[in-house]
Amino acid sequence: MTAPALIRRVTGTLVEAAPLPGVGLYELAAVGSGGLLGEVIRLAGDRATLQVYEETNGLEVGEPVSPSGRALEIELGPGLLGSVLDGLGRPLAALAAHSGDFLTAGANVPTLDPARWWTFGPALAAGATVAPGDVLGTVEERPGFAHRILVPPGVRGTLAHITGGRYTVHETIAELADGTRFTLAQRWPVRRPRPVAARLPDDRPFLTGQRILDFLFPVAEGGTVAVPGGFGTGKTVIEQSLAKWADADLIVYIGCGERGNEMAEVLSEFPELTDPRTGRSLMDRTIMVVNTSNMPVAAREASVYLGVTLAEYYRDQGYRVALMADSLSRWAEALREISARLSDMPGEEGYPTYLASRLGSFYERAGRVQCAGTPERTGALTLITAISPPGGDFSEPVTQACLRVAGAVWALDPALAHQRQFPAVDWEVSYSEYLQGTLPWFEQEAGTGWTDARRRLLELLQRGRELKEIAALIGPDALQDEDRLVLEVARLIRELVLGQSAYSATDASSPAGKTLALARLVLALHDAARAAIAAGKALERLDLAHQRRHIAAVRDAGPEAWPQAAETAHAELARLGKEAV
Repeated sequence: MTAPALIRRVTGTLVEAAPLPGVGLYELAAVGSGGLLGEVIRLAGDRATLQVYEETNGLEVGEPVSPSGRALEIELGPGLLGSVLDGLGRPLAALAAHSGDFLTAGANVPTLDPARWWTFGPALAAGATVAPGDVLGTVEERPGFAHRILVPPGVRGTLAHITGGRYTVHETIAELADGTRFTLAQRWPVRRPRPVAARLPDDRPFLTGQRILDFLFPVAEGGTVAVPGGFGTGKTVIEQSLAKWADADLIVYIGCGERGNEMAEVLSEFPELTDPRTGRSLMDRTIMVVNTSNMPVAAREASVYLGVTLAEYYRDQGYRVALMADSLSRWAEALREISARLSDMPGEEGYPTYLASRLGSFYERAGRVQCAGTPERTGALTLITAISPPGGDFSEPVTQACLRVAGAVWALDPALAHQRQFPAVDWEVSYSEYLQGTLPWFEQEAGTGWTDARRRLLELLQRGRELKEIAALIGPDALQDEDRLVLEVARLIRELVLGQSAYSATDASSPAGKTLALARLVLALHDAARAAIAAGKALERLDLAHQRRHIAAVRDAGPEAWPQAAETAHAELARLGKEAV
């Protein structure tokens, strides 16, 4: 008879237990008499090291450890949208109702409400042959949103029966000839990527509605983005703007180790955001996974995998999902602390040597894919990850590891943030590897000339920054009129083209056509004023303020009004051009 497994050592949230013969890596176990949730992360003979996802205060050597035989999993099915989960998939509202505002050790509630009824409409009939990823039917999870019930990976056969009606998530809706039963819910281990039929090329942009991002540093649908920035540079505001305005069907927001007051602010503000598509709360198409810095580091580390698994599940249904992780720096700190307790060989600044490989495997789960199963459908998971380098130092290990694997970088500059430039994206440091793949789409859908306008805008911004440094030494009055014109045009580019107001109903989001129109107007202003100066006009005699007001009117115009405002601004610029004659 095998001796019962007992706790041999407790070090913070790490627990060593023995004997545990036959236990698997990443297997879950109930730790201690309170049944704390733990996960096996190291094996040495019959001794296992577990990371515990709850506080271990009061845990004693000699208490029992009971392996579960399964990995850390998340229950997937209707009822996820609008929920707020912790890093282990437990809904916080149900946890509070179960144990009060202060969670008790070992408290556990199911991710999906087992008592809630859903109306299932079958898409197949008895006798149909099904394979992994096939759509069995749909449930209206939210008004107008079809939640597709899929055949789980690894399951195939002939349907013996399938029946529509009202079901809870654990009731049988269909059965195969071999006796395999289907319910509205399925489980999936969070550390394992969900399978897909094929990966698709990065030729469609992920439209953010932010001009500086779409115009200068576009990201492909299914791409990966790193957003490094110090404290106060606007990372959270950018992610909230993307959640509201980006061209995505669903949002998964991971608050990975942020300060408690920041997460409380996000939890209070997100439900108040109005979805511009439906007019209802943005939470109707959002799932939030929240962990704060004062929670156990192990739970913080698991929350990232939980969030990406939720995003993959909806991607497999054929939806475009945007995942926001804020921030990966806290997740990396959790890896560092766990590694230190395991006495692993430290890398730079104490981070584990496997930091880059862990980040790479996480980023690899993004992508635009051909979903498995029938009917044929395409899904996308776009990954936007905030990074909080200490002191804004981009040379620190976490930022550098992310820069090596991310397809695009939107680097935030504290100087621009202090100047109230939003988004505070530094166009000299930021870049996108998706530019060449997405430019044909912009040229076709937004209008020809997108590539040339983008190139000219960047040249003017660069020249403007150089002249600004010179003007700081010799004074702007010592510059020639053409150079002072470049300074003025660069300022207009920053204010009217790249800058946006997140509080403006008409400027919070900009379609690609409007972005190109604003860029063309500023470039046309530069060309007309330059021609007038070349013809002998002094810069002071050109009424650039009048032209600026017309371009600003285009920026502030709504979706229906901006084309007419652009025509008016072009007519005014034509008058300026006549001054060159």
